[in-house]
Amino acid sequence: MIQKVIAGVLILVGISANAQLLQEKEKYTKADTLRGSLRKERNFDVLHYTLDVKVEPEKKYISGSNIIGFVPNEELTDIQIDLYANMNVDSIIFDGKPLKYTREFDAVFIHFPQPLEKEVTSIQFYYSGNPTIAKHAPWDGGFVFTKSESGLPWIATACQGAGASLWWPNKDHQSDEPNNGMDIFVTVPNTLMDVSNGRLMGSVPVDEEYTKWHWAVTNPINNYDVALNIGDYTHFGENYKGLDMDFYVLKENLEKAKVHFEEVKPMMDCFQEKFGTYPFKEDSYKLVETPHLGMEHQSAVAYGNKYLKGYLGNDLSRTGVGLLWDFIIIHETGHEWYGNSITAKDIADMWIHEGFTTYSEAVYIECRWGYEKAQTYLNGMKLSIQNDRPVIGDYGVNKEGSGDMYNKGAMLVNTLRHIINDDEKWWKILKDYTLHFKHQTVTTEQVVSYFEEASGLTLKPVFDQYLRYTTIPVLQLKQDGKHVMYRWETAVPNFSMPFKITNNGKTEMLQATNDWKKLKKSKLKNIKVDTDHFYIKTQIL
Repeated sequence: MIQKVIAGVLILVGISANAQLLQEKEKYTKADTLRGSLRKERNFDVLHYTLDVKVEPEKKYISGSNIIGFVPNEELTDIQIDLYANMNVDSIIFDGKPLKYTREFDAVFIHFPQPLEKEVTSIQFYYSGNPTIAKHAPWDGGFVFTKSESGLPWIATACQGAGASLWWPNKDHQSDEPNNGMDIFVTVPNTLMDVSNGRLMGSVPVDEEYTKWHWAVTNPINNYDVALNIGDYTHFGENYKGLDMDFYVLKENLEKAKVHFEEVKPMMDCFQEKFGTYPFKEDSYKLVETPHLGMEHQSAVAYGNKYLKGYLGNDLSRTGVGLLWDFIIIHETGHEWYGNSITAKDIADMWIHEGFTTYSEAVYIECRWGYEKAQTYLNGMKLSIQNDRPVIGDYGVNKEGSGDMYNKGAMLVNTLRHIINDDEKWWKILKDYTLHFKHQTVTTEQVVSYFEEASGLTLKPVFDQYLRYTTIPVLQLKQDGKHVMYRWETAVPNFSMPFKITNNGKTEMLQATNDWKKLKKSKLKNIKVDTDHFYIKTQIL
């Protein structure tokens, strides 16, 4: 009975683990293209957002505005800003005058009286409405309206995949983050507080019923990371080795949280050693208790794991190792480096977020409990890989690939480590990669190119096999007289990758291609192929 429950959780996480995946579509619509493509109307660079929104809990209603500062990359007479069709556009102001606009699906096309030059400009976009309510956050996007044990409203947002434009107007594409960060003003009832991204700048009473909270984000931030967390919060925190760490939890959970969140310290020690300094130090690090399981909201990581070890008390790896630590704290914070600092330009490349972040779980285990336990954990995670469809999705239509982006992506990263076969070199490459692309949006091609150059190896066929095909490399072996013959069977042509064997007790690395090679004077019965550190299959012919 317990096994069935755990397996059910594993299937769920294997598909989505804390980031919403869009449903499979056989064909794409114009709405998909409007959301996913970089059309001419989106050829501008966002500099800053000033979001000012009021939340009325009883009505489940929001209203406010966003000042969008941007620079056109070419002469533009129209720009596209995104806002879900169920939300009202109240007015759009430019130079003190209202602009004309048209709406198509979830896109708002704004028309300027004169072409915009390549210079800094801004518009103020007023809007209101009842935003989408998530049915099962964080796996579907939207608002969560609930109440805490105190009986007071407890509200949060989670909108990865579905898009931030479900609740605020913006250029809703992962490729463009506001260069100069953003200011977030949130007005809530006086009995509550809002916790958003960045640093708290203060709060001011608006009237007898409402207070406005101001948060400022210094660094670039992706739209889906922008979050509201509204509740009966209390705060504690400290400066840990030069990093401000703040924790916002429901008042009834304060003492429990003070003990449980101690895990953040060894995690930070590990991640900063392996990946580089926390990438949003200027904005502080926060954990915020939420009514949903969790999400990597930049500098305001959402936490809803109920102060349990593992994933809601379950071990995703089914090895016991997953119960040594709190999955949500580690996984979602890992996203601060992989997903928030390094962001995929197109949602089709989300493996860049999830593969490296899932691998960060094993990195944390290795820091605290050693290499063997980390590898045991990774091998246990293999059981959740479906190999159902390619890890990379379709470009330009807001389409993620397979949920295997998590565990299969981590297996790819772990395989790369053992292909390189030099841990000192591996950790340097991983850290340099993380620092090189800090605060940037990237593509799969850029990632592959970096690892090839840093390692001095031809790795594109390896990345392609794991990311663009459902099959993994199959090492075929056969006895040929006194010799063992071996080769790779792959979907990628001209494939070449090393593997490791133990032959009569002696370990060696061999390089295989799609052509047969000979291992002289050997017997199959004496050979054991390393499938623990290389995500491959073997086939005896």
